[in-house]
Amino acid sequence: MLSAFTVCPGLFYATPARDGMLSRIRIPGGIVNSQQWRAIADIAAISGGGYADVTNRANLQIREIYTKIDANLLRHLQDLGLGSSNIGVDHIRNIMSSPTAGIDSQELIDTRPLVQGWDKYIAAHPHLSGLPAKFSVCFDGGGAVRVCDRPNDIGFAAVIVDGSIYFRLHLSVGAKGEGPMDMGILLQPEECLPVLAALADVYLSCLDTTSTRKPRLRELLNGLGCENYLQEVERCLPFPLRYVGSQEYQTQIPTAKYRHIGVHPQRQSGLSYIGVVLPLGRLETSQIRGLADLAQRYGSGTIRLTPWQNLLISDIPHQQVPDVQREIESLGLHWSVGNIRSALVACSGNTGCAASATDTKGHARGLAEYLDGVKLNQPINIHLTGCEKSCAQHTKSDIALLGVGVGYHVYVGDGDCHQKFGREIYQEVTFVELPPLIERMLTVYKIHRLTVDESFGEFANRHAIAQLKQLMGSRE
Repeated sequence: MLSAFTVCPGLFYATPARDGMLSRIRIPGGIVNSQQWRAIADIAAISGGGYADVTNRANLQIREIYTKIDANLLRHLQDLGLGSSNIGVDHIRNIMSSPTAGIDSQELIDTRPLVQGWDKYIAAHPHLSGLPAKFSVCFDGGGAVRVCDRPNDIGFAAVIVDGSIYFRLHLSVGAKGEGPMDMGILLQPEECLPVLAALADVYLSCLDTTSTRKPRLRELLNGLGCENYLQEVERCLPFPLRYVGSQEYQTQIPTAKYRHIGVHPQRQSGLSYIGVVLPLGRLETSQIRGLADLAQRYGSGTIRLTPWQNLLISDIPHQQVPDVQREIESLGLHWSVGNIRSALVACSGNTGCAASATDTKGHARGLAEYLDGVKLNQPINIHLTGCEKSCAQHTKSDIALLGVGVGYHVYVGDGDCHQKFGREIYQEVTFVELPPLIERMLTVYKIHRLTVDESFGEFANRHAIAQLKQLMGSRE
């Protein structure tokens, strides 16, 4: 049974938003087949606003729901493997994994069995419904497309130790906004799920399941202490935890940024995957059906959603890549890392969320259209958020735009750990001012970067704010 205090949306219950009800489809690891993909198009067309949004956990959201979703349609989705077989745990956050699991030529281990195993475990253990809806888990196989730095309560990151593959355990601890912390524990692959089950059970034992406000794991660990928590976990296990400290172990070569966009060879000989840029994570139903047809005709029918709000089409023979690229473009979508939309992120904005001060989605679309002619050799991560909660992106960006009553505060680079959005460079920029200002910032960056490989964030971090303002000139 669903908790009376569940506030996060799910497939079997919707939550209110400004633009109607909102329903979320959990897709463990982000992988769907073409039949499931078409069913998603059907539910978006029949019950929602005719589109679906990919989220930063590789979920799908159906918005603008004004009538209750038909129970037969929900059962059909369950029969197709969409949505948990146990609706009581459907509120728990999606299980995150690299979208290239099993096809990444650099990965140490395919994490798909771990994702599937944990999803089945959750469904088979209804007591886990008492966990907070934001309880989040990540498996990183150590490949070129990494997700271990994404915000999660619990993470497992693959490493090589003396020629064998292990996972390092990471937990969310410390100040809000800090990344997952390495606990100095090595786990064999077969130990990950038992340890995860024990971590969840100890967490659950510390919660008041009747409370409307359940503490996040970070809050619990900050109060209880990681050492005490892990001691309780170890008591639940048939084997001791393997403490190794903070030694560095071999992972793969440094991660290349934005390998989830564009054309890349798979570990399977003769095959490639293509990372498709979605405009602000949104797909119209016609595009969803078109992608299903494309994936089935040229590939294995597999579509992989990413935590960066885009998707991959995998298993495409090398010689057919140009045909797939043309068909992607014919659907009104993009695949190039140089497209301004490749790393443009926005929350739902004030048309869908009462907490937002600005129409972030509409403004992001306008910004993309204005900047469409700007040539880039690598993505620029521009993040629009309507409030401090930063729901669409929890990590720092190259350029962050925080909605305020009259427009946006503009932030650049990393800043320090106390600066959530980076370093503030401009205040209260109206949307009329914003597009030409961002265009000028990008032009200055292209002129003054040290190399073509220097990111905008790296460029900004090299300069004091006063220097950047001098280079970029007046806002008008």
